[in-house]
Amino acid sequence: MTQLSVNINKIATIRNARGGNIPDVVQVAKDCEKFGAQGITVHPRPDERHIRYEDVRNLRNQLKTEFNIEGNPTPQFMRLVLEVKPHQVTLVPDAASALTSDAGWNTIVHQKFLRDIVQGMKQLGIRTSLFVGTEVRFIEAAATTGADRIELYTGPYAHEYPKNKETAVHPFREAAKLAQSLGLGINAGHDLSLENLRYLIGQISFIDEVSIGHALISDALYFGLEKTIQMYLNELNIK
Repeated sequence: MTQLSVNINKIATIRNARGGNIPDVVQVAKDCEKFGAQGITVHPRPDERHIRYEDVRNLRNQLKTEFNIEGNPTPQFMRLVLEVKPHQVTLVPDAASALTSDAGWNTIVHQKFLRDIVQGMKQLGIRTSLFVGTEVRFIEAAATTGADRIELYTGPYAHEYPKNKETAVHPFREAAKLAQSLGLGINAGHDLSLENLRYLIGQISFIDEVSIGHALISDALYFGLEKTIQMYLNELNIK
């Protein structure tokens, strides 16, 4: 079964809007685990506009499931990763000013840079995933970095899904098959929701993990966090 990692950035956004510690990011993460999530994802950005670096430090010893830290591998970010030593680090090429991640790595241009980071993470026993699109050449180059997994940027899938489900999923299905043939594990994330998740998993059953934040937290406003997590798990549990 594909694992569900809940991205809790939006919880931190709400907290930061008012100051103080409501909602409590650490407690929400622990509740997500209690309600069935198999992992927690955070994506700290340089301006700390949602998850703060201190949040990442506070979470590490409180979590019982997989801890995934996403981000652009700047020196500051990598120092945090080396300090916290999460189970997985997902390298994302987003600019400091980006509202959200909206493109994958050019793994050809950045081949040496990524290979060096991946090798450093392997020495520490940290699984490394590279955020990529569906381009064949970039997936092939991702494999040569030594990365353990790729995370497919599913924004285009979510955008096209309401128009034509098969057209939307086709490049992702082919990209996932290629990645699997190259020995890469496959994660997926960005704009996945209760509307489009089941179809993606039905077409690509060997996805290891999905990271979902914005839609899941938004749904929780209506259904409550516990019920929402169960709803997402049900979408993943396709027999």
